[in-house]
Amino acid sequence: MKGGFVVLTQQPKFGPLSGVKVINAALSVAGPFAAQLMAEWGADVLWLENVKTRDIVRNGTGYFAEAERKNERSMPLNIPTPEGKEILFKLLKETDIYIEASKGGQYDRWGLSDEVMWEANPKLVIVHISGFGQTGLPEYVRRGSYDPIAQAFGCYMQYNGFPDRDPIPANPQPCDFATGLMAGFAALAALNRAKETGKGESIDLAQYEVMIRILNSYPVEYLNLGIKYERAGNRNAKCVCFGLYRCKDGKCIYIAGIGAGISKKLAEFLGLEYGSELLPAGLPYYSPKSEGGQLLEGSLLKYLADKTAAEAETELLAQGIPTQRVMDLEDAVVNPQYIARETFTEWEAVDGRTIKGVNIIPRFKQAPGMVWRGCPTKGMDTRETLEHLGYGEEEISRLYEDGIVC
Repeated sequence: MKGGFVVLTQQPKFGPLSGVKVINAALSVAGPFAAQLMAEWGADVLWLENVKTRDIVRNGTGYFAEAERKNERSMPLNIPTPEGKEILFKLLKETDIYIEASKGGQYDRWGLSDEVMWEANPKLVIVHISGFGQTGLPEYVRRGSYDPIAQAFGCYMQYNGFPDRDPIPANPQPCDFATGLMAGFAALAALNRAKETGKGESIDLAQYEVMIRILNSYPVEYLNLGIKYERAGNRNAKCVCFGLYRCKDGKCIYIAGIGAGISKKLAEFLGLEYGSELLPAGLPYYSPKSEGGQLLEGSLLKYLADKTAAEAETELLAQGIPTQRVMDLEDAVVNPQYIARETFTEWEAVDGRTIKGVNIIPRFKQAPGMVWRGCPTKGMDTRETLEHLGYGEEEISRLYEDGIVC
């Protein structure tokens, strides 16, 4: 048997993760986003698609897949079948990180517990992503989940929207992408330890816990002080002059008037007495419940009512107050900062089309990432991968016929 899943379509060596081998066996966004970032940073990523179903990112225009599956190889595999497991174990022998996303306990039910997978590779880092975790009450563990489900259970949705209206799910998919970021971070931390100790790791990442973890200080303030924040709409629940504002031309800007130095600049710019009893000096922000906070907020609203968004942005930035007009993609593609940094780039799809999209982020100075390949077609690398695992033509044909691969 030939080791690993490096196939004939050799990727160039680049990036800080060059040499790291990753299997992405997850659907949709959260798990695959972790693998996608690794692929952009040089990791060798094999995408084990579902033989029977189409990944949701391939639906619609197909450009979601072009954005979130580039630099990867595709080999659909019917994992829970005996032959699927045999192929998986051969792949695992040379794999560093394995990412899956399913209902809690799914891999155990398939007979693919962490311990079984470690028999194939004791150093393997396994990332389990689910909505409600691998442990806990069975009625929760077995639940399916999508981004807004986790937002709802993780209390995140409760704090988005306006106080006099229903909660609003944040878009587009902050839970999925935050989960992907945390999964990638955790996987690389575990890989670092595995390289030192020779022992792998299993990571249990519940999407709802990602939401409660990034819920600012709300949980700890409630648990210790009993404070319950209300939805603040397009403002901030804790401080004034920190939110989205509409100007006289109907366009919106975001103003971040917080921090002692910035609060001083803003108060003085608006003609208020900074350091007074109402606006004591040195505070990082003023509460919307305080008289001084209400005075500062009211003065800002009065100022903005007589300014266009462009005028307000120019004048406030001149005072050193962080301010930004709300942009859309039409604005972004012609913005000089976007252009100067080449935030958008182009790459070639596997069918020869030119794809325009977001560049590799973040930027590595010494070992930059790159796009070496567009999103593969489903099963594009199946045959080559099986050949390099030692399967002959007759065996490969049978695996196709039996629906083990496609």
